[in-house]
Amino acid sequence: MVKASKVLGVLAIVGVIVIVGIVTSAGDAPGASPTGKRLERIQTSAQWKGSSFDNRLERVDGSVGKMMRQWIFGGSDYRLPDEPIVIVKTAAKLFETAPSSGLRVTWLGHSTLLIEIDGSRLLVDPVWGERTSPFTWMGPERFFAPPLALEDLPDLDGVIISHDHYDHLDYPTVRRMRDLDVPWIVPLGVGAHLERWGLPRERIVELDWWESTRVKDLTITCTPARHFSGRAVLFTDQNATLWAGWALNGPTHRVFYSGDTAMQDEFIEIGEKLGPFDLTLIESGAYNALWADVHLGPEQAVRAHQLVRGRVMLPVHWGLFNLALHGWTEPIERILAAAKLAGVKVVMPPPGGTVEPETAGEVTPWWPTRPWETGAAAPVQSSAVDHLMADETLSKLKPINTHESTDP
Repeated sequence: MVKASKVLGVLAIVGVIVIVGIVTSAGDAPGASPTGKRLERIQTSAQWKGSSFDNRLERVDGSVGKMMRQWIFGGSDYRLPDEPIVIVKTAAKLFETAPSSGLRVTWLGHSTLLIEIDGSRLLVDPVWGERTSPFTWMGPERFFAPPLALEDLPDLDGVIISHDHYDHLDYPTVRRMRDLDVPWIVPLGVGAHLERWGLPRERIVELDWWESTRVKDLTITCTPARHFSGRAVLFTDQNATLWAGWALNGPTHRVFYSGDTAMQDEFIEIGEKLGPFDLTLIESGAYNALWADVHLGPEQAVRAHQLVRGRVMLPVHWGLFNLALHGWTEPIERILAAAKLAGVKVVMPPPGGTVEPETAGEVTPWWPTRPWETGAAAPVQSSAVDHLMADETLSKLKPINTHESTDP
């Protein structure tokens, strides 16, 4: 009995050492939790519920046991590319000429976007790092190298972050960009991470849902999303910072970026208050029925585009990291199928490619043909929002008027 106790004691000590070693190996990547005046401001937010942020709708997750079994034993055989992905090596000189239409977007993979709109240039959720992880030795790796070198970025007017997850807020990228003299526009609390990594407080603009800021002639509005947040290795900071989408309203054009989100009624309100949008950038990958209350899935992504009154849709949040159980090409295949049924125009440039929505043609597939599950075979629908998928909901939306004012 004494011997067994000693063995257990040794194992416990070893376990503690291993955990401490893992946590320590993350270094500064987890960032920092809000404190002081930042925390005081957070606590006045309508989204703050006692000790953390929360969604308006309850989050219902599937069985943890089933989720673990699927991660270990299930999933598509095509989650990783089996051949090099076609990318466009974006040349810095491209940005020397303004877009003829006034609106141009460059997709750099996943949710990293360079948006040129009405004379302003914004970088969204920049990820140049090798892994979406707090560790340099473990975690999902990129499928391809960045199409545009970080050093070749054109002059920016601002950087926008949707939330603090590793595939959207990338520690090595922020560290390399921290001397860039532009505002970083983020949801409440995310500034704590940025300050920890060396950005001066005066360059950080933190917003709550429905709050706005100005960049040149552009109004940038923080919009509601249905998701969660957290970066700590031991999950001690869950929902300590806010998550959001973003509406960009210029003198002539409007763009909506969903951020990471499940389906929500607020899409209708976003469209009514800030739309219609010339282009929507909607999260469309990393979905599963077991976590349908934190991600949209392709079919709901198309409906979200309709609810915010979008004209052209560019699906994002896919094609760069293995973050779910579906095949890596499945999101775009299901998006195109759902968009065809809904009469929605989709644009999908290859990684590093640019698109001007007003002059874009039909989608030319640059990805390989691989087996994928249809929406009917593997449906994903968020809880408590069945009414949003009903056709009569669309009939009640305000029509898209091409001459509508762009003032939010």
